[in-house]
Amino acid sequence: MTGPATEWQPTACILCECNCGIVVQVEDRRLARIRGDKEHPASRGYTCNKALRLDHYQNNRNRLTSPMRRLPDGSYEPIDWDTAVREIADGFAQIAADHGGDKILYYGGGGQGNHLGGAYSGAFLKALGSHHRSNALAQEKTGEHWVDAHFYGNHTRGEFEHAEVSVFVGKNPWMSQSFPRARVVLNEIAKDPGRSMVVIDPVLTDTAKMADFHLRVRPGADAWCLAALAGVLVREKLCDERFLAEHVTGVDAVRQVLAEVPIGEYAVRCGVEEELIRKAARRIAAAGSVAVFEDLGIQQSPNSTLCSYLNKMLWILTGNFAKRGSQHLHSSFAPLFRPGGVGRTPVTGAPIIGGLMPSNVVPEEILTDHPDRFRAMIVESSNPAHSVADSDAVRRAFAELELLVVIDVAMTETARMAHYVLPAATQFEKVEATFFNLEFPHNTFHLRHPLMEPLPGTLPEPEIWARLMRALGAVDDSELIPLRRAADQGLAAFTDAFLAAVGANPGLGKVLPFVLYETLGPALPEGLSGAAALWGLAQKTAMTYPDAMRRAGHADGNALFTAILEGKSGVTFTVHEYEEDFALITHPDRRIALEIPEMLADVRALADAPAGLTSPEFPIVLSAGERRAFTANDIIRDPSWRQRDSDGALRVSPQDAEALGLVDGGRARITTAAGVAEATVEISEAMLPGHASLPNGFGLDFAGADGTTQTPGVAPNALTSSAWRDAYAGTPWHKHVPARIDSVAGALAGAAS
Repeated sequence: MTGPATEWQPTACILCECNCGIVVQVEDRRLARIRGDKEHPASRGYTCNKALRLDHYQNNRNRLTSPMRRLPDGSYEPIDWDTAVREIADGFAQIAADHGGDKILYYGGGGQGNHLGGAYSGAFLKALGSHHRSNALAQEKTGEHWVDAHFYGNHTRGEFEHAEVSVFVGKNPWMSQSFPRARVVLNEIAKDPGRSMVVIDPVLTDTAKMADFHLRVRPGADAWCLAALAGVLVREKLCDERFLAEHVTGVDAVRQVLAEVPIGEYAVRCGVEEELIRKAARRIAAAGSVAVFEDLGIQQSPNSTLCSYLNKMLWILTGNFAKRGSQHLHSSFAPLFRPGGVGRTPVTGAPIIGGLMPSNVVPEEILTDHPDRFRAMIVESSNPAHSVADSDAVRRAFAELELLVVIDVAMTETARMAHYVLPAATQFEKVEATFFNLEFPHNTFHLRHPLMEPLPGTLPEPEIWARLMRALGAVDDSELIPLRRAADQGLAAFTDAFLAAVGANPGLGKVLPFVLYETLGPALPEGLSGAAALWGLAQKTAMTYPDAMRRAGHADGNALFTAILEGKSGVTFTVHEYEEDFALITHPDRRIALEIPEMLADVRALADAPAGLTSPEFPIVLSAGERRAFTANDIIRDPSWRQRDSDGALRVSPQDAEALGLVDGGRARITTAAGVAEATVEISEAMLPGHASLPNGFGLDFAGADGTTQTPGVAPNALTSSAWRDAYAGTPWHKHVPARIDSVAGALAGAAS
């Protein structure tokens, strides 16, 4: 669309997992005006400051507009789509023939809002025999998922809007959002004398400033704090015994271990006053409802999986499940993790959880002469050369691949390592959706319609994957003709034809997204062909949650699919009743299985474990990748979107600044075992002595208006190590990097002398 501003069109923000509904006016392909969408069923008109600057993503001078092929000298030449698709399909087919399709690794599947492309990748990968995957979730959530799978086989989310007590562990929702209308809800909690907020975080965050109980733990000492809280619940007999007897197994083993916790000693270890820990535990136990949210502050720190185990004790032991304002299991429109997707990686034997291998081990799975090493990769809408620990090791590994293909909107750091780069349409130029559908009792799904045509030379990911599938010749097109005819007759006829076709040829079900795109896709309204894969997900939702779906107003899977296509501001796809929480537990007895022997052994081992990893050489804990007001992972490369903190300052405490000779606005050198970087200094009371932080989303290069390249701030993973990772899930310790900080002026003076 060109010319003057159009009418207000609904879409969504793509900068965090909330994907708040927004409405925009488009003018000459610019998102000229943006505001919250009051019709969106979850966000209801809410948005934070970041959504208002989304045009910096849409109109990025680093956009790609042609497939690119790397030349022997490392430069790139544009090629046409037919050539790119043919050469890429032939290249992957040859690797599968020579080494096996399992030597092809897929990384990505979408960012904070573009998940439809990832839904179509599976058909191509299955046709090749590829089944190994990784993505950003494997840097964050797999430890929690491992615990959840043991406990109840599902995922929980807190109902903070109605919780009497809200607990945030390593989480700053004022800045990182993550649940609907986060700032509105936080303000409501803070203003209500009958409600309380508990924050466990070493940083005096915006959320911590609002808290009734700020348990300001030493960096990396969360496990001792959480064990002490759970220990108080057991030793002071504050548990909900009726709930535990009726709905939980393994309680006695857990109670025995927690009763041994030396609460006073652990209070000293974590740096929080014992009486404050006891008061917070008593407030949680006395509340009518409690909701808990853990996030990267503990999920990317030492003992991360253990912390996930312990923080769930706060709501399970107190019976805060399956009631208003508490913790809930929820429906899912599409699973973020593969059920039963467990195992070990082929070279290092690292854990595969929910179908995802740890991102940290990817270089080790390539840089080896092991016969099962990965020979090729596809990276979709992700930038692991920048976002995975030890960027140098990642780049060395990618250079050894026989074939690396990147699908993205820009020439990212990973794309510059690729043999081929395929330019995707942006999230506002195609039909898109997110599978972060995590709410209870009302759960929502939002299919976002395109606001404009794709930029010439680019393609939506569903079409890219379809072209690659056609080039492979994995499906006989003659088998699809009856389905195309049926799709033209309507969804009822298509449903019957589809069931007959898959019954006659089960192989079609293995490449279902491609089949739907090729047959149902052309029959959908203009611009929505990429939504075809959602038909299968709507049918699955109807089979999995029939009562909750009908309660939301949808008679069957076809009715739900139609509502999704027509609901431009999103739809509520399930409405649950609170007692249905127990039915969502996947264990046959529908009870929470609290005992995990490995975790209980680790709780006992805390007594002798070190509470930190610093040393005389690296005495400060660096949090590498803090979420701030103008950071958004790698999705916005243009630094002009930042109204403040344009250099991505290193935040240090006043005490450390004085001891190290640092001045506000000056420069500091950060040294870790993995690398060295320089940053501007910001002296902040928010930081404890011995703790410093760098923001995420920096260290990305960008072509300025004058043609020069800018690379503001520090790329955090130039300072991290892939060896610093959780023993269970392999998640990185980005929030706990031992570092040394020196004043650049002081260092120069020392060198001169």
